[in-house]
Amino acid sequence: MSNKNLRTVPVYRKALDLCKMSREIATYVSYNKDLLKLYQSNSHRDIIADSLVTDAILIPQQIAQAEYSESNAVRMKSATFINIMIRNILSYCNGLEKDGVKEKEYLNLLRTEIKGFRKSFKAWRRSLRKGGDNNLWGLDDSLGL
Repeated sequence: MSNKNLRTVPVYRKALDLCKMSREIATYVSYNKDLLKLYQSNSHRDIIADSLVTDAILIPQQIAQAEYSESNAVRMKSATFINIMIRNILSYCNGLEKDGVKEKEYLNLLRTEIKGFRKSFKAWRRSLRKGGDNNLWGLDDSLGL
């Protein structure tokens, strides 16, 4: 797959959209702090915002790693890691709500973006599977991931 441009992979494009939206929300809820100041802050909200951005950035990296890998084990690890990051991002949305973010519509937009990403992610994950083993990845579709 080394000749393929990642920008042609739909799940990668969705991951970049998710990353951009996460950055915008983190900037908003942290009152325009840059990433370094978020990382250094002791504010609960800033810590959540930093984690939100960090996890969102990791998703396209993991997709790239899986796309360029020949190893099923690496692909499996990346898919599992992405599932964890998705759950984390949803938890960060809940944490920001509980911390008093009044503009819940922004968090709901991020949740909607995650739903769209999940659909694309499921299709991509299926395309990576090799052989007939339907549960090769060990992921639970009943979780909606």
